[in-house]
Amino acid sequence: MSANSPAAVVVLAAGGGTRMKSNRLPKVLHEVCGRSLVGHAVAAAEELTPEQLVVVIGHMREKVAEHLAAHHPGARAVVQAEQNGTGHAVRTALETLAADGIELDGTVIVTTGDAPLLTGGTLRALADAHAGQGNGVTVLTAVVPEPFGYGRILRDEADGAVAAIVEEKDASDAQRAIDEINSGVFAFDAKLLVGALAEVTTDNAQGEEYLTDTLEILRRAGHRVGAVVAADYRDILGINDRVQLAHARRLLNDRLLERAMRAGVTVVDPATTWFDVQVSYEPDAVVLPNTQLQGATHLGEGSEVGPNSTLKDTRIGAGARVSNTTADGAEVGELATAGPYAYLRPGARLARKAKVGTYVEVKNSELGEGAKVPHLSYIGDATIGEGTNVGAASVTVNYDGVNKHRTVIGAHCRTGSDNMFIAPVTIGDGAYTAAGSVITNDVPAGGLGVGRAQQRNIAGWVERKRPGTTSAQAAAAASEPAAEVPAEG
Repeated sequence: MSANSPAAVVVLAAGGGTRMKSNRLPKVLHEVCGRSLVGHAVAAAEELTPEQLVVVIGHMREKVAEHLAAHHPGARAVVQAEQNGTGHAVRTALETLAADGIELDGTVIVTTGDAPLLTGGTLRALADAHAGQGNGVTVLTAVVPEPFGYGRILRDEADGAVAAIVEEKDASDAQRAIDEINSGVFAFDAKLLVGALAEVTTDNAQGEEYLTDTLEILRRAGHRVGAVVAADYRDILGINDRVQLAHARRLLNDRLLERAMRAGVTVVDPATTWFDVQVSYEPDAVVLPNTQLQGATHLGEGSEVGPNSTLKDTRIGAGARVSNTTADGAEVGELATAGPYAYLRPGARLARKAKVGTYVEVKNSELGEGAKVPHLSYIGDATIGEGTNVGAASVTVNYDGVNKHRTVIGAHCRTGSDNMFIAPVTIGDGAYTAAGSVITNDVPAGGLGVGRAQQRNIAGWVERKRPGTTSAQAAAAASEPAAEVPAEG
């Protein structure tokens, strides 16, 4: 815990978000670049290593609490049973901590659960300025190109302190021309905040306790109200509907791509490339157009992914190539290749220089070094040894309707095209299997497995059983004796 860590960060995430028009998700669980809105708020707060991290929840509280427990176990969920305003939400959080014997001493940061672009760096700048200026409360503000609808910041001309926050509907024409706005994010002295919240009333049109009322309360008591302007005004943008959600996704994606490119990744077409926040990479990786990297995907040095690829929680080794591929929970080793049009499902692991080719699906299987499955095959629950080549149109038949079974194909094997491996079955090292075989028994090392019926031909079957068809006509024409060609005389 840093000596400069705030006593607490309180994330306000109780609202319903009616403009999202969702019956399934509360607003704060909608995702931007692989993380929920509230997840972004918590992640930014965690960068400050606060002594207490509290998320105030209300609407669809069970879903939000479950999400926090699964993804952010360090955050404490506090229920605001009735949404009676932002002041009431903060008071509920502080009273819950006090009931558990936790008395806050220091800085309390209050932030919102619907601003996914707000960074830990911006919160740190707010906390540092608050402590350095000796303010009772410090407001995070932003200078925006279009301030309509936001509360305007009125500053004292003498010392630059915040004199008031005027809402759009209450502002004069001159005040509406001000382009510095309130973000809804604050830093408070903890003890002053507790006292100010006790004085907040519901004497307003909404009948709610407003957190912003504490600023005037503290100012009247002689405490300075300061302000810090966000370096990037987009940091404070909140999400109220799905249009704003898409806009924030684009802005955050642009940030993620810029960070990757400055770290040595080539992104050929940023307009069609999407990164999640957990994606990591090494220098000289190349990302081709129409590619989505999701979850904890990692790109090794000099690897190339895309075009038209979607990779989730997948590791791509150094120098590997992945084209027109969908992968989920897979590993592609150093100098290995996948695609075009490959599907790597969870547990697919390709060793160094292994190859998975066109229209091949791999699930819960390992391919050894240099092993190849080039064409039109399904490899499930299998182990394939180094240097082995699996023929086209091969299937490991792993499921008997109740249980999954494993296929083991040894090193340096050559399996024929159109093979069915009925698991559990083992093909020994260096063995071959004949094309068109259904392999039901183990094949010893160096042996040849043949599992196909003896072919027999039934002459004249088409003309007898399919008379009048074009096939019958073609067969009849082929049966006619060739016309004699007169000799030249």
